Order: sequence, then C-alpha cells, then structure tokens
Amino acid sequence: MSEPRIVIVGGGIGGLAAALAVTRRGHRVTVLERAPEFAEIGAGIQIAPNGIRALERLGLGDRVRAGAVHMAELRFMDGVTGEHVTSLPLTEEYRRRFGNPYVVVHRAELHAMLLDACLADEKVELRAGVTVTGYRQSGGTATVLLENGEEITGDAVIGADGIHSAIRRQLVGDGAPRNSGITVYRAIIPMEQVPEEIRWATSVTWWAGPHCHFVHYPIAGGKYLNLAASSDNHATEATANVPVTKEQVREQFAGLGADAHRLLELGEGWRSWVLVDRDPVTDWTDGRVTLLGDAAHPMLHYAAQGACQALEDAVLLGDLLDCTADAFPQRFEKYNAERRERTGRVQLTARDSIRLWHPAGEDAERRNALLRSLSESDLHDQVAWMHGVRAFGAADNETDGDQS
Repeated sequence: MSEPRIVIVGGGIGGLAAALAVTRRGHRVTVLERAPEFAEIGAGIQIAPNGIRALERLGLGDRVRAGAVHMAELRFMDGVTGEHVTSLPLTEEYRRRFGNPYVVVHRAELHAMLLDACLADEKVELRAGVTVTGYRQSGGTATVLLENGEEITGDAVIGADGIHSAIRRQLVGDGAPRNSGITVYRAIIPMEQVPEEIRWATSVTWWAGPHCHFVHYPIAGGKYLNLAASSDNHATEATANVPVTKEQVREQFAGLGADAHRLLELGEGWRSWVLVDRDPVTDWTDGRVTLLGDAAHPMLHYAAQGACQALEDAVLLGDLLDCTADAFPQRFEKYNAERRERTGRVQLTARDSIRLWHPAGEDAERRNALLRSLSESDLHDQVAWMHGVRAFGAADNETDGDQS
C-alpha cells in the first residue's frame, strides 16, 4: 500500500508547520507556494508560550528559544503623557505558570527554521512558483487545480494559503476580507540609534493614544528595533506594503506625546498596510479538504496570536492524522470542531482589543486606572486562556495555572 499523500497549498509558517506535523504520521506531503521561492516577508513576530509549545512538538523548540530575544515584560505606556501605566511581567512567575518564555523573532527567521526542517525531510516535496485556483474531489481523492491547467491529486488538501485563500474562496465563499479601516505603518531601525532611556531592549512596548497606538520590540537578536504603528484613519481601500514618507507617519500620530515621537522619528523606509480580517466561521472543512491558519481564521495582529494559532492548528491536525487515508474526512471534521471555538475567540479578542489601545480623554484615563489596579497575578489570569494551553483542541483545553 502506498503512503498517503497530502497536498498543502501555501508555503508560509502555517503550511510548513503542517507539512512537518503530518509527515511525522507517515504521510507524504507536497507543498505548493505561489511565490517564485519559499521565503517570508514582514518583520517581527511575537511567540507566546503556546506557540513555543507547538514548536516543541515540531522539534524546533530549542532552536527557536536559542535564536529569539526573550522578553521580560509587556509594557503599556500612555502615548500622550508618556506615563508608564503598567507592565505584564514575563519572567519567573509567568514562565513557571505557562511553561515557556515569551519571545520575539524576525518572521523570516522562524520561516527559515521551518523551511530547513522541511528540506531535511524526505517525505516533503516543495514546489514554488505555482498558482492554485481551486480544487475538486472524486471518490477517495482531492485534486488541486493550478492556473496553468495542471492538476495535482492527493488523498487530501490543506489550504494554508492565507487571508486571500483560493481554497477558502471555493470552500467557504464569504467574499473579500473585512476592512478594519486601520492602517499600520512598519519600519525597522538599528538598536544603536535608539536612546538608551527609551530602548527597553527586553520589552514589548505599547504606546496608546487617541485613535492610534504603536508597538515596538527588538528583533534579530536585539540588533534592530521593530516599529509597528497603527492609526484608525478610516482607510477605505485594503492596500498592502505601500511606501509612505516620514511626514505621513508624523501626521497620522500627531496626537502622541514627545517620547513616542522620539521613537517614530527614528523610523526610515516606512511602509503601510490596511489591516483586514474575517468574521469567525463554523465550518472550514469540505470532505477531504480543510483550511489552516489565516485561511481558516484570519485575525488582526493585536493579540499577537496569528502565527501561534497557525502552529497550534498544524500540531493538532498532525495528531489527528495518525490514521489511514480513508479516515481523513472524519479527522478533518474533528480538527475543525476542536479548533473553531478557540480560534474564533482569539479573532474576536484581537478585534475587540482596539478599545484598549485607542480611547481618548476621560476614556483613556479610566482605562489607565483599570490597568493600574490589576496585580501581576490578575494580568497573568487575563492571558492564561491564550498563552497557557497544554493541548490545542476542545477535548483538552486546560491551561497551565488555570484559575477558572
């Protein structure tokens, strides 16, 4: 009997993680990537303990921990007054409770680790420069349709092709992503250019202001500071990776105070994206075809969980595919059922967190007072359901240090 073959559409973090997870169950994998080569764009990425736990299951935990910058706190600043409102500590008690550190890496670094592992696995075939347009199923097979007319048939298809997924377009059919109206501006600056008194080299720092905020943290082993500044500017067109001038950034964040502007002024080569997401859906599986990561449950980046949730998807899917090909449809349904509640909650939490970042005046003062009133344990309780999971499905959703 030949080994089952699974076709994975999308060679990003989620697609490569899925490839590693399912080959551990003895299946062969073909990963299809639209770009001319397997590479990752973007800058920094935050990995909470749940993401590291998933990477451990893929055999990459030690490598990620060794190459990442370990954070000591999530630091919340009033972007107007410059006041340090509160910090969520990420060291002794946090690591004891959740079992792992909270780290940041360059997105390309994490992708390269996954890609190296796939290249070393003889059960993984990687094909770049192919555009998928859809799929069809017949009997016990699933076939991916390519733009050039080619067809690739396997025992199952996993769509990990992002928020504009061609597989989702056919499977769910919910149209274009939802435009949040928020524009994020990104830049990277050498750490030596950052004044020491506002460098905070082991902190993920948020500066919250009226209808805007920005976050920064170190990447590339601390050599650079990653800046991501968000403005609720009611953008009407979902653009991506558009160059912008420093003057445009300065104008968008005029309501922030002096300390915040000291950091923004250091940014060079700014580029902008209008943020999009989708509403949670109940079903993202169709027989021998299922979705993963942003193709299944795309979310705004405000909960810093997009990559972590894709990694969780991959690990659970790998666990469930410890079976022969005839059981794939039932296992896909189980995966969908066990993931939809958790991922939907993260999607809505990320969207709802805008209320934390963007209030003004008296509303901002009330927010600051509430945050100041929370103890270290209180703050850890708030994130326990995201950061502390021991397993990634509904069948076992207990968390480390669960207080409920």
